[in-house]
Amino acid sequence: MFIYCVLCCFLIHFTKHHFQFYQLLSPQKISMEHNGVWHSQGLKRKTPEDENHELLNNFSLNDLNEDLFEMILSWLPTSTFFRLTSVCKRWKSVPSSSSFKLACSQILSREPWFLMVAPNLNQSIIFDSAESTWKRLSHPPLLQQESNQNCMPVAASGGLICYRKLSGDFIVSNPVTGSCSELPPLHFATQNQPLNAIVMSKVSKDQLSYKIVLVFGEIPNLLFQVYNSISGCWENEAAMKRKVNDNSEVHDSTDDNVVYFLSKVGTVVANNIQRSPSKQYSSVITTTKSNEEVVYFLSSSGKVVACNLTHKCFVEYPRLLPIFSEYSIDIVECNGEMLVVLLSEFLESASLRVWKYDEANRGWHQIDAMPAAMSHEWYGKKADINCIGSGNQILICLNSLELCTYVMCDLVTKKWVELPNCCINGKVIDFMSAFSFEPRLEASV
Repeated sequence: MFIYCVLCCFLIHFTKHHFQFYQLLSPQKISMEHNGVWHSQGLKRKTPEDENHELLNNFSLNDLNEDLFEMILSWLPTSTFFRLTSVCKRWKSVPSSSSFKLACSQILSREPWFLMVAPNLNQSIIFDSAESTWKRLSHPPLLQQESNQNCMPVAASGGLICYRKLSGDFIVSNPVTGSCSELPPLHFATQNQPLNAIVMSKVSKDQLSYKIVLVFGEIPNLLFQVYNSISGCWENEAAMKRKVNDNSEVHDSTDDNVVYFLSKVGTVVANNIQRSPSKQYSSVITTTKSNEEVVYFLSSSGKVVACNLTHKCFVEYPRLLPIFSEYSIDIVECNGEMLVVLLSEFLESASLRVWKYDEANRGWHQIDAMPAAMSHEWYGKKADINCIGSGNQILICLNSLELCTYVMCDLVTKKWVELPNCCINGKVIDFMSAFSFEPRLEASV
């Protein structure tokens, strides 16, 4: 028990200070300080505390049984773990161990990585939020095949990324391990329906199962279909009806005037032409306190549509801005809640704000805003935004003909931090959007 407690203490230290971890690999003596004077271990009387330190300093990780050894390694940040697999053959073999993957699955959460989407899709570049650095991963072999080279990432959850092929079929991949699985094709009748939303969620906390939800159709005739990795097949599609209450709009939103978005090339485009191809199905899924699943997406008329999968109904939220306003908008999920990020121009200045919908009062209220000094830079730039949420953070990709910037917003500290440029071979890489996932070796496809 003593050794276990000591190892747990050291675990905290070497996950934060890697150089301290390497000191555990050699039985070097550490001098002790007593009454302000440094002494050698061999020049003073040993106390019980000294004996404990000597035991620890002479202890080798090779003396640990395999389960405890793997449990300790499972707590390491993923980037740190991969660096340390070069220590010896024993450490290098750990990732293939089923007991190690089980230990990893017990870690409730990991600092997110953000898969960045660039015009060239045949590469995997991520931003490691734990180390605030860019990394380049090996592109999954299945996605390197000629028939799959134009696969577009469309959703993510846990440690997995979902890609959509030009044919409309899907591939699920673990970006860390490179493992891939191609899902069975959709029903032909469903493929002919307009696709509004693609979301992905974990079925269990052990990272061994997931599901993908698709929302099809034109309002008010919406339906959804679910793929469950446990059964390995698509379930039958289910229709949704419009939820009507005292304050709901009952007219058909397809009769609305169109909303104008700002395109990638700086021109104004209408209706359902999205700014970034990877975000044309911009959508999120949340679970309510009563365990009801809700999928949110942006309709072609610019409204947020909430689809309750449990009750098979949907409702349209009111607009944030007037119909003829020019703005760029995206939706994100943070801590189980749907939020809207909106970039607009007003009184000769640009404003980027985060909004939350109040179900009780049936209205939007602002929860955060980019500092005016930062947002004003985007005035007149005809910029569009593509955002992704993770925990308390929102990564915002701002793109225009003149600028490409990536900003991390922390909803708790209210800090807005611009990320450093990503350079490969001396060239700055521009990204269109991003997807958030946890770097999990145990995530199964």
